[in-house]
Amino acid sequence: MLIGVPLETVAGEKRVATVPEVVEKLIKLGFQVAVQSGAGDAANCSDDAYRAAGAEVIPDAAGLWGRADIVFKVRPPSAEEVALLREGGMLIGFVWPAQNPELMQQLAAKRATVLAIDALPRQLSRAQKMDALTSQAGVSGYRAVIEAANAFGRFFNGQITAAGKVPPAKVFIAGAGVAGLAAIGTAANLGAIVRANDTRAEVADQVVSLGGEFVKVDFEEEGSGGGGYAKVMSEGFQKAQREMYAKQAREVDIIITTALIPGKPAPKLITAEMVATMKPGSVIVDMAAEQGGNCELTVPGQAVVRHGVTIVGYTDLASRLAKQSSTLYSNNLLRLTEELCKTKDGTVNVNFEDDAIRGLTVIKEGEVTWPAPPPKLPAAPPKPKADAAAPAAKAKGHGHGTAEPMSAKTLAIVFAVGAVLFWFVGSYAPASFLQHFTVFVLACFVGYMVVWNVTPSLHTPLMSVTNAISSIIAIGALVQVAPPLDAAGAADRPNTMILVCAVVALVLTAINMFGGFAVTRRMLDMFRK
Repeated sequence: MLIGVPLETVAGEKRVATVPEVVEKLIKLGFQVAVQSGAGDAANCSDDAYRAAGAEVIPDAAGLWGRADIVFKVRPPSAEEVALLREGGMLIGFVWPAQNPELMQQLAAKRATVLAIDALPRQLSRAQKMDALTSQAGVSGYRAVIEAANAFGRFFNGQITAAGKVPPAKVFIAGAGVAGLAAIGTAANLGAIVRANDTRAEVADQVVSLGGEFVKVDFEEEGSGGGGYAKVMSEGFQKAQREMYAKQAREVDIIITTALIPGKPAPKLITAEMVATMKPGSVIVDMAAEQGGNCELTVPGQAVVRHGVTIVGYTDLASRLAKQSSTLYSNNLLRLTEELCKTKDGTVNVNFEDDAIRGLTVIKEGEVTWPAPPPKLPAAPPKPKADAAAPAAKAKGHGHGTAEPMSAKTLAIVFAVGAVLFWFVGSYAPASFLQHFTVFVLACFVGYMVVWNVTPSLHTPLMSVTNAISSIIAIGALVQVAPPLDAAGAADRPNTMILVCAVVALVLTAINMFGGFAVTRRMLDMFRK
């Protein structure tokens, strides 16, 4: 089968559906690949690079669409492109079936099979490799910060120079999905003070891990809508959210909005009144501009100035990093093709038993199959049956996992047994053994008390155990190197062999302890800015 990659016709679109590096992998799967001349020029993928990778370069769109069995695209096809599609052909790319009902009817009339990459059931873990929405959103989030920095009149990071002090920029990001998290990481790496908010409470830890501060709305409501998206919130939550946004607008220098709900217009988060309260020279980057925008004053596709605030409403953020976004997108399509062609013989099988493929397929051989039924998620593991005797045992303080202190009677018995054992050893063992045995017992006790109870957050659990053992060895070796004085003030010096062994033990223990802490610190430094 022949995979065709046409030139994108939407104004300003620079991406291409397949890059030369992926062409080679598609050919290994048994496919032939044809690319329209100039399709990759804007993404720095020349016709010669495609030829070198094994693709055929076709000069015009009609020739490519007419020959291709499968068409890879980025943007939804226009009516003219649908007319060029082969009868019964296959189309893979962004389609947005909910927003394009007329396009769906046109494709169905062609008896086409259409796989909409935007309809992928993202809640399936195995579908992540095909998730083009995530890959493109990450690029857009990064680019949004770059556009904000370009429109902002200062540094992002704070500086103190001979010419004066520059405060760090304050950035607020509304929505901490994939694009929002990418923006948080980029802004934090540039040195800005980053704050973020999202209706989904579970993303708070992700915001903090990227160097941001999670700003919570003073209203309790869960905002997860499933599939990685947020849901429409109640009026009470929205009112509290607007109050929080108004406060942030007065304080920050840059606002980046990312809020989108599938199949619905972008929610209005930033009102004209909020824009008027922002400091002159501030910047708003509205990543939802293509769906109407999160700011009331956004003009899709343009950067405008209102009340002294620059409002960036570009709808082609991913396209502005065409090479990177094209590479990621083409890898997503490659992984999808691998799922469609598991036999690696250049033929595809649209298997509706596969939840990921079923969710992607919006039209099959002219029959509209969208929306797909909810995917069959794996059942939650059954909870283990509790032992009927466990509650009673726990009630008495003897259940497993209880942390209740030992009773006085039990403690007295333990000490009594220990005293008897110690007396027995002292009565029959030689004096030299008793001395070493005493050192061993004291080393165990001191080592346990000194190191074992150190807070685990200061080092790894493995280090806790090894340092406890090392401390026991270190204390025993120190006693052998410098034995206690007798009543006459003389020390009973150990023989040379014992002394050498004690010194070697001290050296090896010191290497183990200090080396372990050094390794642990290097591990922790990997997570520090």
